[in-house]
Amino acid sequence: MTDNRAGDRSRTRRDRRRSVPTDRESPVGEPVIRGDESVTGTRARDAVQFDPDNPDSLADAAETVREFASGSTNDDHLYMLRGAAACAALVRGEGSYKAAAERTDGEATISFIRKWARVHDLPRAVRKQVALGGIAPTAAKHIARVGGEARHLLAWATLDGNLTVRDVRAVASAVNDGTPIEHALADHNVTLGQLEITLSPTTYRDLRRRASIDGTNPGAIVTDALEQYFE
Repeated sequence: MTDNRAGDRSRTRRDRRRSVPTDRESPVGEPVIRGDESVTGTRARDAVQFDPDNPDSLADAAETVREFASGSTNDDHLYMLRGAAACAALVRGEGSYKAAAERTDGEATISFIRKWARVHDLPRAVRKQVALGGIAPTAAKHIARVGGEARHLLAWATLDGNLTVRDVRAVASAVNDGTPIEHALADHNVTLGQLEITLSPTTYRDLRRRASIDGTNPGAIVTDALEQYFE
């Protein structure tokens, strides 16, 4: 079932009142996703924590960033999350992007460290999709360029709209230039809020029946039900 109706004005107002984290909530450098066996399997045992307040750990972060920036190591999505964590920890420990770059002996630029540190700062739900391979790390870099609610909206539109990395980059740039995200996504043939779901036959029957009797759209009923669930 595909539906793109967001519901009436009262639901829109409730949407605005309900907030979700748009930045990282756990400590910088902590392998929350990388160390989760339900996400990364046995590789969780190899997850490295970078403590920006520990000199030895900070030295490990600097070496990891050097290797990450040089491209001399694996470039899979989990390693990229590890590199992002090292970038963020190095910035926190050194106090600035410039000092963090200097710590890598010229291997990593300020721009490189800034971009990947921002990936580490993405909310947990988005980082999880990067770890699972649903969102490419290179796409995550562009999602991290936008702030606030747009981060979530662009992340989920990337999944549901099958956006390429180039598409994500273009949408992020448009949003940062002041274009509402729904308009920026529409330029790439993605309707914000449009989601294809599969229901059980019984639920599908009842949903269609109720929508017909009430003279409303199935999406409005689903939106109401989910509003109550999340509240």
